[in-house]
Amino acid sequence: QLQLVESGGGLVQPGGSLRLSCAASGFTLDYVAIGWFRQAPGKEREGVSCISSSGGSTNYADSVKGRFTISRDNAKNTVYLQMNSLKPDDTGAYYCAATPKHYCSGYPREYDYWGRGTQVTVSS
Repeated sequence: QLQLVESGGGLVQPGGSLRLSCAASGFTLDYVAIGWFRQAPGKEREGVSCISSSGGSTNYADSVKGRFTISRDNAKNTVYLQMNSLKPDDTGAYYCAATPKHYCSGYPREYDYWGRGTQVTVSS
């Protein structure tokens, strides 16, 4: 079965950090781009960051630039999202997704495989 599984979410205080992981099974990540998305209560799903299949290109939403870093370790079949200086507005369910394209975008419709999400809550 083709599957993506997110982990690493939790409760953190404002200004804190979390590292999310996206692990693939049933296929390798070598030839797909990966995107991270989030959805807050009452809001639409939005693109957070994405990384090309080679890892050579990355994109970030303006709201997270300078605070979040996406990376991939193809040997471990895993993509990471390091989140620093977290704010309450970062709260939401975070999803990773895969597209067969080499490059990526922040549009959910371009992704074929999705994880079930991991919850991130930023609160004091």
